[in-house]
Amino acid sequence: MTDERDPDEIIGDLDGPVLLFDGVCNLCNAAVRFTVRFDESGTFRFAPLQSAVGRALLDRHGLSTDEFDSVVLVEGDDCYTRSTAALRVCRRLDGPWPLLYPLVFLPAALRDPVYDLIATHRYRLFGRTDECQIPDPELRERFVERALDTV
Repeated sequence: MTDERDPDEIIGDLDGPVLLFDGVCNLCNAAVRFTVRFDESGTFRFAPLQSAVGRALLDRHGLSTDEFDSVVLVEGDDCYTRSTAALRVCRRLDGPWPLLYPLVFLPAALRDPVYDLIATHRYRLFGRTDECQIPDPELRERFVERALDTV
């Protein structure tokens, strides 16, 4: 069944953190699969930045809906980007990844240039697709929008 609800209605039903990612970026899609692998409790939900829900969440938090140069973590009324978002995700993962979280106490001015360097060259280094990738059935259930359910 497809999810034909208004994006704002879908957003209103969210009850946990949502990770917005560049759906055409191979590195970003690999990062989503990595997050799912180490998120045994199923804490995170996902949406491509390019999706209706992704754009609505960006707009709601005053972020550009035309530039997809950062992962975005939405936790309730709070929104995090770049290295802060990545580290906050690590904090909630299983395995050794929470050990990276104390890096958040370094100034973003030191952390974000490293993030930006990778983000700027991600398509050249890891490739991209012409369209958002269709997740496998196991991953699909973790997506905010259920429009892919009939694919």
